[in-house]
Amino acid sequence: MAMIEVPKYLKGQLLLDSGQLNGSFFQRTVVLICQHDAEGAFGLVLNRSSGNNLGEMMVAEVPEQLKEQPLFLGGPVQLSALSFLHSDIFLPEASVLPNLDLGHSLETLVEIGESFSSTKKVKMFAGYAGWSPGQLEDEMKREAWVTHPATLDLVFETEPDQLWSMILRQKGWKYRLLAEMPEDLSLN
Repeated sequence: MAMIEVPKYLKGQLLLDSGQLNGSFFQRTVVLICQHDAEGAFGLVLNRSSGNNLGEMMVAEVPEQLKEQPLFLGGPVQLSALSFLHSDIFLPEASVLPNLDLGHSLETLVEIGESFSSTKKVKMFAGYAGWSPGQLEDEMKREAWVTHPATLDLVFETEPDQLWSMILRQKGWKYRLLAEMPEDLSLN
C-alpha cells in the first residue's frame, strides 16, 4: 500500500486530533496551521470557545461590533496574546489561504472592525498553538493528527462544537468510529 504523501509544510491545512491526544489541551481539537516552515509552526485551534466574548476579556477600546464576538482559545501558549483570522471577498495580501489572513495587531483589528465591508468575517483567539522546528513533523509521523484542507466555510461558518466530528465523518469509516466515540470511554 502506498504511503500517503504528507506535504512538507502544512500551512493552510487543518489538523484534527486523531484520538491520541486524549487528556491534553488538544483533545478533539481542529487546528488551522497558519505558518509552517523550517523554524516551526504556528496554529490556531478553531473549536475551543473561551466562553467569553472579546469585550469581556479586553481592556483596550475596540469597536462595539467586535466586542460581541466570541473569543476562542487558539492554543495553550501565551493566553494573553490576541490573534485573529480575517476574511473578505478579495484580500490580495492574505497569508494563510486565498482571502484568509492572520493578524496580531490590535490596530489592524480595530481597522477591520470599523471598515464598512459587509462581507468581512473575523474570528478572534487568545493564545495559540506553537511547534518548535521538527516538532510537528514528529507528531505527523506518530499519526497524532489527521489532516484536512482548510476552507473559509470550515473556519467561519461551521458550528465549532460540530467541527471535529463533522470533518472526521467525511473522511471514511475508520474516522467515523472515532468521531462517534463518547468523549470519556469510562462512561461506556
